[in-house]
Amino acid sequence: MTATDRSIELVRTAAQAAADKLAHDIVAYDVSDVLSITDAFLLASAPNDRQVKSIVDEIEERLGKELGIKPVRREGDREARWVLLDYVDIVVHVQHSEERVFYALERLWKDCPELDLPGDATATRGKAAEHARQQEAGEAVQPGGDWR
Repeated sequence: MTATDRSIELVRTAAQAAADKLAHDIVAYDVSDVLSITDAFLLASAPNDRQVKSIVDEIEERLGKELGIKPVRREGDREARWVLLDYVDIVVHVQHSEERVFYALERLWKDCPELDLPGDATATRGKAAEHARQQEAGEAVQPGGDWR
């Protein structure tokens, strides 16, 4: 079994929303063959709690406005370190960069096929590592991801 067209549409819309809010390392997996509870996981991260919340809010708003769907469950909102949005067909994980590294969900799902995402979303790959290198070097991070 593979992810349904509806699930893929939800993933692509959510991925674009996350990219629009400058999420890092956006990736999606078709988990329909190994899980019966959902078709796909979308993973994204951000370097701070405020941005995690902003990404989550944008995903929820965009899926509601464009596709008329609301999450059946939203968890982790209070701490904003790892927020989960459960849409039944897909589950969205937006994690603080530190949690993303620690829990390494990609390792768990690496055998599942990756789903194609919009170009803006795939362009975010490697941004978390780039951000961490810049912070370690003591360079200022400008809004919008420009490094100076």
